[in-house]
Amino acid sequence: QVQLVESGGGLVQPGGSLRLSCAASGFTFSSYGMRWYRQAPGKERELVAAISSVGGATSYADSVKGRFTISRDNAKKRVYLQMNSLKPEDTGLYYCNEPRYDYWGQGTQVTVSS
Repeated sequence: QVQLVESGGGLVQPGGSLRLSCAASGFTFSSYGMRWYRQAPGKERELVAAISSVGGATSYADSVKGRFTISRDNAKKRVYLQMNSLKPEDTGLYYCNEPRYDYWGQGTQVTVSS
């Protein structure tokens, strides 16, 4: 059974940091690229960052470049999203995704507010 379980969300002040984690199971994690998406209230789901299967290639939405870093640990079957210099517009539900077979986690809420 495939599972993606996100964690690490929470309430943070503008300018703060959070590190999201996604634990994968039920598939050969090291063989597939991974992505982080987010969805703000009333908005469409947005691709935030992506990483290749071995972590050699990454890409980011323009809105988060220079502030967010995606990484992975294939031995632990985890993908991470380090988020720095957070802004209120970063608020949303953050999802982990495996794009080839379209696996999704349940999401973790990030709220940036003073």
